[in-house]
Amino acid sequence: MKTTQRVKKILSYYESDNPGTKANLARILMTGKLGGTGKMVILPVDQGLEHGPARSFSVNAPAYDPHYLYQLALDAGLNAYAAPLGPLEAGADTFAGQIPLILKVNSSNSLARAKEAPDQSITASVKDALRIGAGFIGFTIYPGSDLQFEMIEEIREMAAEAKSYGLAVVIWSYPRGGALSKAGELAMDVGGYAAYIAAALGAHIIKVKLPSADIEQGEAQKAYDAGNVPIATQAERVRHVMQCSFNGRRIVVFSGGAAKGADAVYEDARAIRDGGGNGSIIGRNSFQRSREDALALLERIIRIYKGQDD
Repeated sequence: MKTTQRVKKILSYYESDNPGTKANLARILMTGKLGGTGKMVILPVDQGLEHGPARSFSVNAPAYDPHYLYQLALDAGLNAYAAPLGPLEAGADTFAGQIPLILKVNSSNSLARAKEAPDQSITASVKDALRIGAGFIGFTIYPGSDLQFEMIEEIREMAAEAKSYGLAVVIWSYPRGGALSKAGELAMDVGGYAAYIAAALGAHIIKVKLPSADIEQGEAQKAYDAGNVPIATQAERVRHVMQCSFNGRRIVVFSGGAAKGADAVYEDARAIRDGGGNGSIIGRNSFQRSREDALALLERIIRIYKGQDD
């Protein structure tokens, strides 16, 4: 597998990693229609476990089948497919080696009662990832939660084990819980902080939500004012998230968020591109559409990241 100069530059940012981990990073960056560009689009499907199967798949019944989701990621030319253990196991042999896999190793569910202390349970292991051929583990932390420190300790342990076997680590960093307001979960200062926490914990790839222009913390507001940090546009806010991620030395992909119209999805992709983000990780906004519509949507997003669709 040849790598482009852009990919070689990105790999150079991961100075402590072994050849196995760098090979997995090179593979995800060189796979699919965006291969070699430094941009990526990933299909994540953990919503069946997180929100329930009917809420996730009833609007597009073929998506109940894990093989459909593997095939969607492949046919769309995406960089990777992310899911919990069971769905990945269900297609691990049929699709072996065809697309990079991210094994989501912790999960919650909508039957749980959690407000100030949201948490996730460990649902898979590093050895599971090795067994099914996944090159990455994915782990969610909730900065702000009353249980955030336990989650941070869990990923510290799992990340060390994963890296020792040559796997790479993806951290979903989603602020919520504790004293955070609902608006604060998406506030610029909180979102930038969440990205930095993931980078500081050793993530190779960081997944965050697109932030708003709100500032949650009074002390942070003073810092943003003093530094004249531009955050008025979505592209500027993406640029600041990248700045918070070791000044762009870590790969950052942005969540597609709740289901919304195609135009809004394209607008988000343009902002991510213009702000220097590495791409999108789009679940509900792809697999909850018909296969035909999902492929068309994903193709246009890829064209946006290639600079072929303004």
